[in-house]
Amino acid sequence: MPPPQPLQRARRPTLLIVGCGDVGQRVLPLLLPRWRVLALTSSPARVPVLRALGALPLLGDLDRPLTLGRLGGLADAVLHLAPPPGQGAGDPRTRSLLRALARGGRVRRLVYASTSGVYGDCGGERFDETRGVNATTDRARRRVDAEAQVRWFGRRTGARITLLRIPGIYAADRPGGHPRERLERGTPVLTAADDVYTNHIHADDLARACVAALHRGWPQRVLHASDDSELKMGDYFDLAADLCGLPRPRRITRTEAGQQLSTMLLSFMSESRRLDNRRLKRELRLRLRYPTVREGLVAGLAP
Repeated sequence: MPPPQPLQRARRPTLLIVGCGDVGQRVLPLLLPRWRVLALTSSPARVPVLRALGALPLLGDLDRPLTLGRLGGLADAVLHLAPPPGQGAGDPRTRSLLRALARGGRVRRLVYASTSGVYGDCGGERFDETRGVNATTDRARRRVDAEAQVRWFGRRTGARITLLRIPGIYAADRPGGHPRERLERGTPVLTAADDVYTNHIHADDLARACVAALHRGWPQRVLHASDDSELKMGDYFDLAADLCGLPRPRRITRTEAGQQLSTMLLSFMSESRRLDNRRLKRELRLRLRYPTVREGLVAGLAP
């Protein structure tokens, strides 16, 4: 009788991360070694960095579609973290990526990192994912366009699509991701009468949300990847100042802000909303490590 044959190991699923920056790098240790992870980069200098983190780097540029030709047949799942270009009302980068993926017909799951900015100003209302989009800036319109493309890709190919609408991302070890830098610059905030509600998610919790969406995301589903905080922007920076032992920022009126602050910062100060995150916790079964910004900011102060 021949000796028994060893059982074949199930093939590891392959994930393609598009835009493997700070959040993508936080995702990697959560998936390795159970997944084979590919990371698309347009920079040859990033290749050794990504390889050292355990990913298999692939050179390709979303702004040069001809460099994406081999992507279609490589991955079972895609985590799309790359932002749209900085101009225009559409997202040609996502269009080029999806065309390349469709040619292979292999992708069964796709998680897209969008933004809560697609809602525009909501007057401080608290709402869930059934609210319609109302983008008022080209930056947000590019995201609305990308979401529509991703959804169409899912309907066309049968891939399971999850859209994560993400607010402000913070973490002490994230470049530009801690309020200390803005506090040290002395950037003012709005008076209480003019202030807006703002939403947050710690970068580590966002990475865990991405992984949970890959495993448990419902088809064609939108999720608010936000924590439980309900703070106005000025109160957030007051809290951060108190925790960091820094002076609280100066308060100015909206009229004064229009004279002193950049157009980009003013746009964030013109939109007020509170995101309901119950779907994130119920459907993805995600327990936030930092349920409010207080926990996240305190953790960032730890030696």
